[in-house]
Amino acid sequence: MSYLPNIELLMPAIDLSAMRAQGAGGQNVNKVSSAIHLRFDIAQAALPEYVKSRLLAGKDKRVTTDGILIIKAQSHRTQEMNKQDALDRLAEILTEAGKLQKARRATKPTKSSQTKRMDSKTKSGQVKTLRKKVDF
Repeated sequence: MSYLPNIELLMPAIDLSAMRAQGAGGQNVNKVSSAIHLRFDIAQAALPEYVKSRLLAGKDKRVTTDGILIIKAQSHRTQEMNKQDALDRLAEILTEAGKLQKARRATKPTKSSQTKRMDSKTKSGQVKTLRKKVDF
């Protein structure tokens, strides 16, 4: 079981702003604000508590100390495509944070694997004693 985010329900916690994209762009670069800066307030969002705690406790550099996730999308030429890209990336981050790991069950080694291990240890010990200096 994992958490699947519904972006429409999370919109009150999302702040989208347009800005000029960095890098080469020709004549268009200084006129059009095509890059999108998405700010997502984790504490304000309607998320399950375990997802919020995972996002805040993670080592993600995009999460500020105030608990705001920042995503910058500027890979596309149009503002709409960059907005969709930022929202898709947010959904991907939330889905990843919502995945529940399967509980690990401790297992014991089988009897035959234990005997094989001990046999190999004694064999390597014998090899090492044969490598020692010979006393006459």
